[in-house]
Amino acid sequence: MNQNSYSSDQPTGQDPLLLLKTLQLLWTKQELGKLKEEIRRGFARLEDPLAGFLAMLESSSDWKRKGHSLGHCITTELQFWIKTHPAVPQSGTKLKKLQARVLGMLSQCPTNLLDPLISIYQLHTADRNCLLEHVSHLYLQGSYKEAAILSIKLKLQPDQDVEKMCTPLLLQDKANLVEDYVAEYPELQRKLLQTLDKWCDPSFNITDITRPYQGLSRYKPEKFNRRVLSKLVFRLLERFNVDPALCPNVINQRHLRTLNYLFYKRFVEKTMTEENWADHIQSTVGESRWLQGQLVQALLRHCDARGAARWARHCHVPPDMLPHALAQELHQLHLQDRVEEVTKAENYEASKKKDYYQIPISREKIHFLQTWEETLQCWEKVLQPGQVVGVDMEWKPSFGMVGKPRVALLQLALKDEVFLLDLPQLLKQAEAEGEKEKLPHFIQMLYSDTAITKLGYGMSGDLSSLAATCSPLKDMEKQMRGVVDLLAVDKQLQWGPAGRKVDGLSPEHSHEERGARQPEKGLSLLVQHVLGKPLDKTEQLSNWEKRPLREEQILYAASDAYCLLEIYERLCKDPESFGLGSDLTDSLMGKQSKKPRAKKQLNKQEAPSPSGQECQGPRTEPSGPPAPISPREFSVVCDNMLQGLGRYLRCLGVDVRLLDNGDDHRKAAEIARQEGRVILTSGLPYQTVCNCNKYLKVSQERMRQLVESSRQASGEHSAGCPGSQSCDVTVPVYDTAQPGWDPQGEKAEGMEQCRAATVLAGDTVLQVAAIPPRVLDRAELTHFYCCTHCGKVFWEGSHFGRVVSQFQDVLVTSGDTQSVYELS
Repeated sequence: MNQNSYSSDQPTGQDPLLLLKTLQLLWTKQELGKLKEEIRRGFARLEDPLAGFLAMLESSSDWKRKGHSLGHCITTELQFWIKTHPAVPQSGTKLKKLQARVLGMLSQCPTNLLDPLISIYQLHTADRNCLLEHVSHLYLQGSYKEAAILSIKLKLQPDQDVEKMCTPLLLQDKANLVEDYVAEYPELQRKLLQTLDKWCDPSFNITDITRPYQGLSRYKPEKFNRRVLSKLVFRLLERFNVDPALCPNVINQRHLRTLNYLFYKRFVEKTMTEENWADHIQSTVGESRWLQGQLVQALLRHCDARGAARWARHCHVPPDMLPHALAQELHQLHLQDRVEEVTKAENYEASKKKDYYQIPISREKIHFLQTWEETLQCWEKVLQPGQVVGVDMEWKPSFGMVGKPRVALLQLALKDEVFLLDLPQLLKQAEAEGEKEKLPHFIQMLYSDTAITKLGYGMSGDLSSLAATCSPLKDMEKQMRGVVDLLAVDKQLQWGPAGRKVDGLSPEHSHEERGARQPEKGLSLLVQHVLGKPLDKTEQLSNWEKRPLREEQILYAASDAYCLLEIYERLCKDPESFGLGSDLTDSLMGKQSKKPRAKKQLNKQEAPSPSGQECQGPRTEPSGPPAPISPREFSVVCDNMLQGLGRYLRCLGVDVRLLDNGDDHRKAAEIARQEGRVILTSGLPYQTVCNCNKYLKVSQERMRQLVESSRQASGEHSAGCPGSQSCDVTVPVYDTAQPGWDPQGEKAEGMEQCRAATVLAGDTVLQVAAIPPRVLDRAELTHFYCCTHCGKVFWEGSHFGRVVSQFQDVLVTSGDTQSVYELS
């Protein structure tokens, strides 16, 4: 349709309501071509198109529906028509009256009509005080969400109180809307963060904030606490790149949790060396007098007076922060302390050589590289065809702070020597010389060279941190060739009745002989199984950014990379002793895929190569691919410290049992033994989900009938049907534990027709009264899903899209005609 086809139409003073009836008829008949033509012709014949359009909206409720409605179609065509008729837009008193009428409608508008109406009626030019007054009126009515959205659309935020506007939104768990509200205004971002930080002060009474909103609809007090607010603060700090110093309360509380964790690692678990512990304590506490006070209290809880005094001195706590008795003890420390420490350290080193893996090359063969001259010599040796290179990386522990860790040390191990690359120093030097791409270029050459075998353990995580350190390497994982991730090998080693098969473990190095040391795990456990002794991981939590590195750190870093070479050599030489196939070398390297995988799969015997290659790793039956685990096979029991993980696993269809708050932790072990479940032990319970995996799929129209019937029968017995109506819905069971999740119209085995409109077989009552009336009017909703166990009704709301987005790394759409999600 072009302008000439209706340019001859002249204003005739046509009644806009008559035009609306014509358009409604064409909409009902789905004659969209004629509908669009009649819309444009109709507006051309109206005396005042803008006023006529408002009259049409005011006389119909269709435009209030979300999705593609007649109102949306008319609005879109009007925008197009106005572009071809530039004389239509008005000004002056007449426009102000139209703007006032439009403002009254915006709070009821679906989102897809807001921007068009604001544009058509030029609300951005309206009197700002009038706009603010209208938004304030919405706020006083309790329409907090609508007030915030309209403020964002009209850019009114600079003239509003950010705390006042955002508080009820946070109480309604609308943090995403709060983020959008301040997104374009740095000053408001800072004010919001300062407000949130004030609420997170332990001395602040948070009920002072919630008290005025006790009657708030959709009020979620469990979502308004210091823990949730702290997480929001850190998310905002990262998103808006704001200086964390703006939020001292939240930062101090995070540091305090780190402090407690460090004391646990050092004095309870006893897995952190004194040097590492002291480094982290000093960097965590800094010069904060509040944290120094917390440090002194922790020292007094975990040490005697002499030990507390010694550590206070070691951590540079100001003397005026110490209690009198502790200050006196500090003065009485003698040189003998140092002598005892040296003796203890010597004994510890002797014990380590006996109990732990030792790198078999001399110290002079371990090179710490900080200049490009040294690094170029390293690359000449590493980038040789046929070379086998053990690769590892180290970074400073983040202890839950914002952002991904940045690699501080890159280790490359060859047969006869190990190179430790000081990445921060080399990147700084390259930038100063104007050659920022130099280091990324060499790393890309290494990882993409098929003639060089690269060994790692958990390479995907290492590469993620490497990409955060050096942005040109962000897509390197897709370019990798010739890599062997020994984490995949570790997962595929044969298991025996008492655990993993450990043929290579010497009896004299058994766990019992080593006493109460923490059980090995990860790479250390693999080294123990293959080479006979575990890795000494006491330096793992070192401050790897601090220079110079201590000798213990250098030896640890070198051992971490070199042990990969020895594991690989041992497995290739004698795979059968570890329950691996004789084709170990071929299966480790695999073949380069001709195309990327369409989906990921979680297997019992396969761990996908992070490069996208078909690097299957060793397996007992290499002739055929292992079958994927279905959600029904993966069952867990979570103790009452777990919340988020259990909820997310259920979203993915996993069978999850959760303990009640009052249950003893030992109940988890009992359930695990009886039902063969894996025990998970972090978080809090999510008690509002019944864990049933069978749902009834009900069409929108049928659900509307059920809701209406339920309301009519509200005064009658729940087992009786209103009037003569009976529930004859023959809908399938919707089994979330099966791939596909969408049976095709077959009545489920064992299902009976409902005896009443809202009662299922087994007397399960559908909770249809909980469905908001407006949900039934949503055009985009086609089906509802009813739990056959608890009767709750679910539908795809806005949260569904966020959940799918959150799990996009593990959910993939199948090639079927329907959108089917599978657990990968």
